Amino acid sequence: MAKDIEIKSKLGTGQLFNFTPDSYLERTSRPIYAIVFLLPFIIFYELGTIFINTDVLNQSQVRVVAFIWLQNFLEYVGFSSKMVWVTAPLAVIIILIGLQLASRKKWRFWKADMLPMAIECTFLAIPLIVLTLFMNSTDIRPNDIAEFESQTVQMQTETLPACSVAAPDTLAAGTEVSGNSKKESLLANIVTGIGAGIYEELVFRLILICLLMILFQDFLKFNHRNSVIFSIIISAALFSAHHHWIFSSGVYQSLPFDWTAFSFRTIAGIYFAILFAVRGFGITAGTHAFYDILATLINVLFFKA
Repeated sequence: MAKDIEIKSKLGTGQLFNFTPDSYLERTSRPIYAIVFLLPFIIFYELGTIFINTDVLNQSQVRVVAFIWLQNFLEYVGFSSKMVWVTAPLAVIIILIGLQLASRKKWRFWKADMLPMAIECTFLAIPLIVLTLFMNSTDIRPNDIAEFESQTVQMQTETLPACSVAAPDTLAAGTEVSGNSKKESLLANIVTGIGAGIYEELVFRLILICLLMILFQDFLKFNHRNSVIFSIIISAALFSAHHHWIFSSGVYQSLPFDWTAFSFRTIAGIYFAILFAVRGFGITAGTHAFYDILATLINVLFFKA
């Protein structure tokens, strides 16, 4: 029994707390719930990146860096460039199905739990919104509230340069943005945020923390407590660093470094890691996505970005 618990903790299929069987908290921590809950977000992100073409985004489609990493890996193992557009989102579902099998939890889910999960994710995103607003009042510019998940790459025909999505009011002087373009830019930021919520949590929480736990526990022989602490801190630091130093499809770019922004993203990474350990992948990815949506809307409504 102890060995089963240890294996589940490494795979991220178990939580730090043993919730009452078949309770809301236990049900919604299951990987099958993550699949059902996140599937509409995955579809929305895929359709959004296919159909969004705006002047603000230089007539290019936006992809999250973590998504590009997943595509690059799939190409490396033998999938064609056309197939990776389909297999990348399917990989998320396949990984979660594998975790569901490994967890030996029930496959049944209740549709009535979907709305409470969305509400829970919204409330769990509020502490990060408050932290962002607090930092805005000190060192971070108001427009930075929408920059937390702006780490994207532009999908172009010949090159794949990394860039940061700019809000309309950060364009060069003299550039006019139509009302329609602003709406499309808002939608693009929402789509990007949703993609970041899913794929960054997949890479930096579900995959990276699992690998770090194996490294610290199995190879370095750290005790479980220290392995968890080191895994959370390192994954959070790398999560923050990837917003400043971008490497994607053989292209490297360094963006301006700011200790306040780096610290905020590291704190956010720790928050998501703890949330992942307690509530599972579905709620964590949902919280990340809802934070991005709320941050984008607040930036538009209150900071006129």
